[in-house]
Amino acid sequence: MSETAAKTPADFWFDPLCPWAWMTSRWMHEVEKVREVEVRWHVMSLAVLNEGRDVPEEYAEAMKAAWGPVRVVIAAQQLHGDEVVGKLYTALGNRIHVEGRGVTDPEVIPEALAEVGLPASLADFATQETYDKELRASHDAGISLVGQEVGTPVIAVPGDSGRQVAFFGPVVTPAPKGDAAARLWDGTLLVASTPGFFELKRTRTAEPDFA
Repeated sequence: MSETAAKTPADFWFDPLCPWAWMTSRWMHEVEKVREVEVRWHVMSLAVLNEGRDVPEEYAEAMKAAWGPVRVVIAAQQLHGDEVVGKLYTALGNRIHVEGRGVTDPEVIPEALAEVGLPASLADFATQETYDKELRASHDAGISLVGQEVGTPVIAVPGDSGRQVAFFGPVVTPAPKGDAAARLWDGTLLVASTPGFFELKRTRTAEPDFA
């Protein structure tokens, strides 16, 4: 891969709660190795997305817990810059998903902050609305590209017409590596950039494989 070639920005919206977004994000790390792509990380919120919706009680409780991690990530972005977002997401995701500790473990956020060298005081924002306006703006920027019927992740890249080509997913497990990651990226861009293409889907028969 040429070191001098301009890299294509790929904007990626995630909620740390979502295991499928986590799988897609690990694939995108692989894509950065095999294609001239640079991921720019943004938060969206499943809690915001599901506001006012009639959802099962168990899922509604999960949405309450979902506020904490996204609030901490958006606070870190606002106070310490965009470059910390992807790193903090990785630190959170490894604990939430790979270690299977979920978002209710009170040590997940402090440990993730410490790992990436961010102040422990950022954990306080998990229960504060200080940056909810910015969180909602980030969420809206992503979801407005694909519509309210989908969730996280959302990926957007520059299109031939100058407008962004955006799509939900891909939903995949395990995260492809090497040439397989490159082929999936190329194919995803091909279908997403086809005028009039909206959906390609089949029933999930496997759970996320975090190995």
